[in-house]
Amino acid sequence: MRRFSLRARLTAIILVPLLLTVLALAIWASRDAQQRAADRFDRSLLVTALGISRDTAFTGGDALSRETRDLLSDTSGGPVFYHVYAPDGVFVTGYATPPVPPMDEAAGGAFAYFDATYQGQSVRAVRFSDLMTIDGLSGEFTFTVWQDLTLRDGFVRSLSQRTYVVMLTLVLAVAFIVWFGVRLGLAPLLDLEDAIAQRSSEDLSPIQRQIPVEVRGIVGRLNTLLQELSATMRTKDDFISNAAHQLRNPIAGVLALSEAVSAAKTIEESQERSRDLLEASRGAAKLTEDLLALERAKSMRPNATAEPVDLSSALRGIASDLKGTCAAAGVVLETDIAAGSAHCQIDRTLFEQAVTNLVTNALTHAGPTLTRIDIALEVDQGGIAITVSDDGRGLDEKDFHAALSRFAQVSQAPGTGLGLPIVQAIVEGACGTLSLKSLPVGLSVCMTLPPAMAG
Repeated sequence: MRRFSLRARLTAIILVPLLLTVLALAIWASRDAQQRAADRFDRSLLVTALGISRDTAFTGGDALSRETRDLLSDTSGGPVFYHVYAPDGVFVTGYATPPVPPMDEAAGGAFAYFDATYQGQSVRAVRFSDLMTIDGLSGEFTFTVWQDLTLRDGFVRSLSQRTYVVMLTLVLAVAFIVWFGVRLGLAPLLDLEDAIAQRSSEDLSPIQRQIPVEVRGIVGRLNTLLQELSATMRTKDDFISNAAHQLRNPIAGVLALSEAVSAAKTIEESQERSRDLLEASRGAAKLTEDLLALERAKSMRPNATAEPVDLSSALRGIASDLKGTCAAAGVVLETDIAAGSAHCQIDRTLFEQAVTNLVTNALTHAGPTLTRIDIALEVDQGGIAITVSDDGRGLDEKDFHAALSRFAQVSQAPGTGLGLPIVQAIVEGACGTLSLKSLPVGLSVCMTLPPAMAG
């Protein structure tokens, strides 16, 4: 299907109603012209008929006055014919055979206008009767006056043609003005197109141009998109820079240990360095996995999952998997999950990783005083709250920002510094919030997630 330009569409939108209006006005003007012409011709015929009646009464039909003869010769642009007969049907004056009115219009004593045929031509006629006495004969004398309809039709055409010419001229003038006026009106859009064309991956600055009110919303959305794209690209650049920086040392360590294993002189030395190489490789692998997990969490779109996740069931499964790890570290893992189900539109794998990260962080950073980790789930009007708390050494509020920053380490415990940032990215990707709270003994981390919409 052909797509028309905005200029052509606007022109059509303006001109089509205008043309319909002009067509309606033309039909009305034609009918009005016909009505006006009919009224004018009927009045002319009546004036002529009354003049003939007056002259007939004065002269007995022998002569007509100059004024009446003038009317007969040029009434409304053409000759007029007449016929008069006495009460007994005897011809008095005029033309011999007048047109005959239809039966329903042949009423005596009143003016009767009718259309008829006279010598093969369509005519308009008026007939009436008048009481008078001529040459001793008294009674109703009947007068018939008629004129060729061709004259009236020509008058109507002339009047209508002038009206049509005026209307057509106005339509053409409006079309010309609209066509070039729309072009001038769309000039700001061409300026906007030029501004958009100047944007590139190196220049994502907002568009600052004088634009019409009608497109301010579009430009506003576009500027918002440019800002979000710019922020995303900056985040990607920062991530790549940080990832390259963080991976440089582990990879260098793995390379150095690999060379040391190759250069070992004894089996015992080679085995010892191989163990160090294995540990360094595991650390590099863990860092790589955390970087990929962080990137996946940050790129997750809200409500991207097909089905809502039952967080109650998921937490029970996570707790069951982690109890052995906690027990091996001498820590008790307890759960307090509200009865019923709590569904959220979130990726199940990422949710499980978030909870696992919080438990692992507690095991890694809570210190030697850690004896207990609690996982709780509550549902209220504010959403679904999943809280992981411990009785370890806790964390000062001034260190919360550092704990949530990528690659930052508050304590000297081992780790990649991505545990809490990954959790925060997962929660925010599901349109939730992450909050930290210092307890009298220990730390509490709360994930607040929105419930899935019904249906």
